[in-house]
Amino acid sequence: MKLVALIVAVTQALAVGVVVAQDQTKDLPASVAAGTDTPDSSAGATAAEAPPKAQKAPPLPFHTIEGYGGGAITPMAYLANPGSEGTIFGLPSGAYSQIFMPNGKRDLEAWTFTETLFRRLELGYGFDRFGLGKLPQDISDATDVSIGTHHVLLHSFNARALLLEENSFKLPLPALTFGTQFKYNSGIQDIDHRLGGALKSIGLEKSNGVDFTLTSTKTFVLPVIKRPLIATAGIRGSSAAQIGFLGYGDKWRPSFEGNVAFLPTGWLLIAYELRQKKSPYSTIPGLIGEEDSWNAIDASWIINNHMTLVAGWGAFGNVANERENGTWWLQLKYEI
Repeated sequence: MKLVALIVAVTQALAVGVVVAQDQTKDLPASVAAGTDTPDSSAGATAAEAPPKAQKAPPLPFHTIEGYGGGAITPMAYLANPGSEGTIFGLPSGAYSQIFMPNGKRDLEAWTFTETLFRRLELGYGFDRFGLGKLPQDISDATDVSIGTHHVLLHSFNARALLLEENSFKLPLPALTFGTQFKYNSGIQDIDHRLGGALKSIGLEKSNGVDFTLTSTKTFVLPVIKRPLIATAGIRGSSAAQIGFLGYGDKWRPSFEGNVAFLPTGWLLIAYELRQKKSPYSTIPGLIGEEDSWNAIDASWIINNHMTLVAGWGAFGNVANERENGTWWLQLKYEI
């Protein structure tokens, strides 16, 4: 099960949201849709050969570990599994991801689900179990206090609205999406209570918070090779510490996030992601350090028009008490 989960997490990072199927040429340039055909084993023919209505779009974008369409750690403006033109309900998508942070002996499991309505509104949920690794023992060694757990649980409830379709008004405009995330950490307050308010003393305010995102994505067809390159840039407002795994501070701070994805073939996607992070807390030497930006490199196998498998590597910098610059993950995503 661990191995399957790993495969899933990587798929997120590569999912730099290319809605590149024959029935989605409204969202992407026609040349991109034609250049990213993927075989569907159930159909027995390529997307270019099948009737437009008979072929489902490839399962892009992927799921982030927080449960919305994008890469592994950053969103894309393309919505997950939006359905055909004119439909009210898209079809559900689900993914399982596993991330390993070997320096601190930490692991992260993420179960994520999305449903898109009217091709305009993506609803998502993410359930994350974040293993704390060596942190509980380090805290015990420094304070003689047991925090009573080896993991925290994070619930993310997401809604993203497509404000502007790509190439609207017959202009080369990017797709533009506004998103909100309500996140609840079910373990951080108990840990702080056992520590006598140590986390509150450095900035912890609450166990829940809301993130706001504004994301733009544009697909370009590279000259000569005629393959799609998808570029995404966005702004996030958040009060989260380590995206919520360590709770939430007192005020929102703006940060940049973005990704670039390239499809050299119809079945392979490679991507780079950057998520800037700003710490809402001061530090506790040796236990809680300043946050660093997260970087990720992903590669995804588009197995068919329903399933993707992703693997990735990340440099996450300081995470609590350890530097995690050798992080790796796997993700498996399935769309109905």
